[in-house]
Amino acid sequence: MNRNRDKEDRADPRRYDDLVEELLEGPCWIVDILPEQVGADAAGQYAAVERYFRQRPRIVPLRRRYAELLLRLNCYFDMAASFDFGASWETNPEPENFAERVAGLSGKNFLRAVFPRQNAMIDYDHNDTYLTVYDPGAALLDKVRALAMAEGLFVWSPPRKEG
Repeated sequence: MNRNRDKEDRADPRRYDDLVEELLEGPCWIVDILPEQVGADAAGQYAAVERYFRQRPRIVPLRRRYAELLLRLNCYFDMAASFDFGASWETNPEPENFAERVAGLSGKNFLRAVFPRQNAMIDYDHNDTYLTVYDPGAALLDKVRALAMAEGLFVWSPPRKEG
């Protein structure tokens, strides 16, 4: 572990700002409990099911699955994580602490994980049942797909907005 790089990442909270802003405008993929986006004209009860999965007894285990997916991904790619809107970053976070922080997200908390060498990012809002993967290259996306499948999750791409 490169402790100097970890200290540098914490000391410069704006290190990833430009990359994050650029990625938020680019293409994204979704890691989800559902195999595809539910259309507005769907006959089912999406809102009720979504509320069901957002309840604490179900959302915490889901967050743990997402944390474990990210930790496994971190075996292959350097990852910088922020839980505070990018004010501070931790490079290659300690696994137990990282998993506990993801599982315990609440209120206005979210996770932003940047993969700097891949110019990619994964965002997770505490109240969502999905991860958003921004601009993954082929190697990162292949790993995300394999790891999601191992967790019983799905990876899909939302329709691109035109304009």
